[in-house]
Amino acid sequence: MAPSDETLLTIENLSVEFISDNVSLRSVDDVSLTVRKGKTLGIVGESGSGKSVTVSTILQLLPANARVPEGKIMYNNQDLLTLNEKELRKIRGNEIAMIFQDPMTSLNPVFTIENQLIEAIRLHQKMTKKQARDEAVRLLGLVGIKEPEKRLKLYPHEFSGGMRQRVMIAMAISSIPSLIIADEPTTALDVTVQKQIIDLLQELQMKIHTSIIFITHDLEVIAEIADDVVIMYAGEVVESGSKEQVFHHPLHPYTRLLIDAIPKANKSAGRLPTIEGNVPSLADIPKGICRFSTRIPWIPEEAHEKNPQLREVEPGHFVRCTCYKNFRLKETGGDQ
Repeated sequence: MAPSDETLLTIENLSVEFISDNVSLRSVDDVSLTVRKGKTLGIVGESGSGKSVTVSTILQLLPANARVPEGKIMYNNQDLLTLNEKELRKIRGNEIAMIFQDPMTSLNPVFTIENQLIEAIRLHQKMTKKQARDEAVRLLGLVGIKEPEKRLKLYPHEFSGGMRQRVMIAMAISSIPSLIIADEPTTALDVTVQKQIIDLLQELQMKIHTSIIFITHDLEVIAEIADDVVIMYAGEVVESGSKEQVFHHPLHPYTRLLIDAIPKANKSAGRLPTIEGNVPSLADIPKGICRFSTRIPWIPEEAHEKNPQLREVEPGHFVRCTCYKNFRLKETGGDQ
């Protein structure tokens, strides 16, 4: 999607490498995506697809052995990759907030929720301690925690997983950010709590008009929360478009197999479809060919492009490699 007045953030041709034993391993390769104002972008892919590395680069939260050889991350007419730590601190947490997968590792076990939430509030807003405490109570109530005055005094281990995630969301929205990055925030939660967290994020989005990047391996979650979808595989974007385009007219074989693997109530009982093989390690990512070709060996080699590029096949709908034109689901031999 081309940048417009409705665009909040764009990632342009981003690549990220990790240096290990003087060897450079590319984890993210030529990734481009757009986040629209007030909308949710869902990024989907198996573990090792490059999802978390891509979004961690936005706030420069990469490990010391990572480097960005090329690309831009444009936000408010500035490239975030060119900012120094002092400049980035004004944006990190204030304008762009992040919710991590496991709140137990993000919350300090030796401090109360009150201490941690008040600290987060005062870090980004000019408030007295009493004002910050009142705001902490308000935020806990806003994210659905009952008896917030009482709960403030508790420690993280005294909260359930879902409640800890609500605390992390309260911290994230304390500065009313323009963008919330949610990195698999529901993975460790049961289905009921997962639904509650998704509903909460959607409700908060309506109230504070924030944009969301939601990262997951679960297409069912994306179908519920996202407006736009990016499918990643082995460090590349293989398909992107609106939710309607990706779910109702999926093209890339990876997207179609992911959708086919979703349990469906109207399917007869039997073995759930799976995707053969695994995402290659960084050292084993194929070069110069369709990276997904090794997992669909029943497609002829000539059906794949050499050095496949991401192309727009209809307005706003992009797909990589022409192999989608020859793809058939192996189990049925027919179109999805």
